[in-house]
Amino acid sequence: MDRRNLLKSAVGVGDYTALLGDARAAGTSRVPNLKIAAVKAAPISKSQKRLVRVYSDQGLMGTGETDDTTGAEDIVNKDIGPRIVGRDPLDIEGIYFDLWANVDVRGLGGPYLNAVSGLEMALWDLAGKAFGLPIYRLMSGRVRDKIAILFDVKDPKHAAEVVKSTGARAVKVPIGPGQADFGATLDIAGKPAGLRLTARQIDAIGAYAAAMREAIGPGVEMALDCHSLFDTESAIQVAKVVEPSRPMWLGEPTISDNPDVMRHIREATRVSIACGERVYTRYGFRPFLEKQAVHIIEPDMSKTGGLLETRKIAQMAETYVVDVAPHGVGTPLAQMAFAQVCSTIPNFMILEWAAYFNDRYNQMMKRPEAKDGYVEVSDAPGIGAELNHDAIQEALLPGYTLPEHL
Repeated sequence: MDRRNLLKSAVGVGDYTALLGDARAAGTSRVPNLKIAAVKAAPISKSQKRLVRVYSDQGLMGTGETDDTTGAEDIVNKDIGPRIVGRDPLDIEGIYFDLWANVDVRGLGGPYLNAVSGLEMALWDLAGKAFGLPIYRLMSGRVRDKIAILFDVKDPKHAAEVVKSTGARAVKVPIGPGQADFGATLDIAGKPAGLRLTARQIDAIGAYAAAMREAIGPGVEMALDCHSLFDTESAIQVAKVVEPSRPMWLGEPTISDNPDVMRHIREATRVSIACGERVYTRYGFRPFLEKQAVHIIEPDMSKTGGLLETRKIAQMAETYVVDVAPHGVGTPLAQMAFAQVCSTIPNFMILEWAAYFNDRYNQMMKRPEAKDGYVEVSDAPGIGAELNHDAIQEALLPGYTLPEHL
């Protein structure tokens, strides 16, 4: 099988197995009989990011990433990594099924699924290198060659600077304590949800949203992120008070554990409601879609089960006419992997482009240049990231190592 025919064969997620079988049957050198030789994970110091590497017995290596604070690297290094040594790294669906879908851990989110998600991303990176193809070719082929991005900003002044310097067409800003005048007596330390707001605080949020709209102008979209802070009635009041500023969406106005409550908020406002960065796997998203609880979902591919799992979530959402705007807090490696998947999703809306101004990350991994609110999807094999292995090693928590080669 020559490279041209190999490219033509990669037409859908369900065809990955057929593509692999055809390539091996034809004896292509691009798809050797690989075995996993080792799996290593390491945390980046002063960060929630964990890098995962899968090494093959023939020198190919794939790198993935997850976002965790409670030990995902130990799960990779001590549990799931050793369990898959000796397996074919191109059998991604089988590995994922065995690691997550067995009776002991099925449906479990948190550190375990974070670890599996980072490992799965590394497997896709390795598979792309084995085939000599970008990940989007292995999934379904792309429906767009550039990705609309949403820049994280801190406040109205920062938003105006980002719009002017980058040509951003959309920004995302948190609203909640610390982002507006909520009053000196408010103390939410250790209180992740259920925050009841006063009338003064709700008015402050409305004024803050109006200031943000004034700073960026009418031609730039604005998403507001509540980080699951508010109780139901406060969330409804917040949604109503920001309506005049016409936000792109109101993200996670309350906890994502109850789709009925989220639907109640949605029905009480004209503002689009989004959630999903704290929802795991297609099974977690199912009730939000079935109950039509949200307008937009925000899966995080480094936590929700991986790249292919997110592609499946997007396919489910497509049948409910729900848009997909992935949560994108990560290094350039993760964001480029997310972009690969987003290019294949028909109902894709926009990708969060967080940590854009983090020079430390940019030294570790070259980020594609953003232009007029878009980034182009790499055609390089795998994720397509250019990694500075020395800078990565220097950034890891002391005691950890991720060599370029075994």
